[in-house]
Amino acid sequence: MLRRCAIVRCAGAACMGRLPTSGNSRGLYLDNGATTPVDPRVLDSMMPYVTEVYGNAHSRTHQYGWVSEDGVEKARKQLADLIGASPKEIFFTSGATESNNIAIKGVAEYQKEKKKHIITLQTEHKCVLDSCRYLEMNGFEVTYLPVEKNGLVNMEALEAAIRPDTSLVSCMYVHNEIGVIQPIAEIGKLCRSKKVFFHTDAAQATGKVPINVDRDHIDLMSISGHKLYAPKGIGALYMRRRPRVRIRSPVSGGGQERGVRSGTMPVPLAVAMGAAAELASQEMERDSKRIGALQKRLYDGLTSQLSHLIINGDLEKRYCGNLNISFSCVEGESLLMGIKDIAVSSGSACTSASLEPSYVLRALGIDAENAHTSIRFGIGRFTTEKEIDYVIETTVREVRRLRDLSPLWDVLVDGEEADEIEWRT
Repeated sequence: MLRRCAIVRCAGAACMGRLPTSGNSRGLYLDNGATTPVDPRVLDSMMPYVTEVYGNAHSRTHQYGWVSEDGVEKARKQLADLIGASPKEIFFTSGATESNNIAIKGVAEYQKEKKKHIITLQTEHKCVLDSCRYLEMNGFEVTYLPVEKNGLVNMEALEAAIRPDTSLVSCMYVHNEIGVIQPIAEIGKLCRSKKVFFHTDAAQATGKVPINVDRDHIDLMSISGHKLYAPKGIGALYMRRRPRVRIRSPVSGGGQERGVRSGTMPVPLAVAMGAAAELASQEMERDSKRIGALQKRLYDGLTSQLSHLIINGDLEKRYCGNLNISFSCVEGESLLMGIKDIAVSSGSACTSASLEPSYVLRALGIDAENAHTSIRFGIGRFTTEKEIDYVIETTVREVRRLRDLSPLWDVLVDGEEADEIEWRT
């Protein structure tokens, strides 16, 4: 997927929440799908574990270690409470990518003597797809299901794909690029009825939409701290205890996190993630209302002034903080350069090295031309109405300017298709 971040750097301090002004700003931030800023309250909670409570949480022979361990266990419970789980079902990792790897490879390796088939979607995060390709190279079979044009899975196709030797179904909860919310509870119920484990990558969902692992019949779930207003470098894996999920972890080491993820616990990061989870529990409803209103303001502002826009992904069944739009006859990279004081992206931050059009948008049936015109707007907890109004004004002005320069725009307005034109050289 193609992704370039439109942002201008300066030597000055960050100015979160202010509109761009000449010479003193890095621009306003609307790329919360890539990462979220650390909530100041989260930072306050973790700082004592950086400067004062610096013991190794695995040191069981002195108070420094005990206090650090208490902080980690409190964070484990805070995160468990957010998703309706037991603290014993939470395992800290370095992030959702590592959690996805442990979940998918771990279940597959543990069950490989009896079951060697896995199901996922063509639109999954690259780390899920690459984990599945790794397993294919090691003798497993993987079914990559297509999605509907709105980005949602076809439940009949999923049920038909499940076989007696299927060990795992992996499906993203909220999509990182197009924001659609899959029918997770329905998928989980189907998997439970077929005695197949269900894993979901909930990096973009945790703390933003209500999750209950029992209600949704989730067996394994990947979580990311930096999508939750916590720092980067921390994540978690939820693994169900009843019915028990067993894995063979691909991570070897000292046996920390009960052998699921070896390595020294980054105590300050774990504490921060716990604090972020508790804040999300308290503020999710208010955040959703605010962010939903801002998304509507952005959507209405753009669609009322610009024609030939395509909303990528289902408009109703989506997380309100994500708005992925294709602007016909406007090359995405040119638009990013034109609105360079607004931090947005074209595609996913996790595949930024690729110059190919988004494989996610192509899976929705969008042609390469329109896939190259997409912009992802990511609205977050600290986004303001003034910022949204500025984004609308700037984007509308730049789209109109670029369309005026495009020979295809007049053709499109006249009702012709670009692929019907015979170009002479």
